[in-house]
Amino acid sequence: MSDLLVTTSNDIMGGTPVFTGTRVPVQSLIEFLEAGDSIDVFLTAFPSVKRAQVVQFLEKAADLAVTAAA
Repeated sequence: MSDLLVTTSNDIMGGTPVFTGTRVPVQSLIEFLEAGDSIDVFLTAFPSVKRAQVVQFLEKAADLAVTAAA
C-alpha cells in the first residue's frame, strides 16, 4: 500500500480528497462521525477503506489540530 493516506486526482471523484486506493472521500468519514456513527459503521458502508487508514487519518487530524492550537 502506498505511504500516502489521502490522494487527489481530477480523474477520481473530480479531485475530491479520497482515501488512497479507493474512491471514498475522506469527507464521508467526517460526516459519519459527525452523525454519531462508529468507525465500524463507516467501514461496513465503505469496505474498500481499511481500519488502519481510518485510524491513521484520525491520528494525523488530531496532530494537526494540536499543532494549530499551539
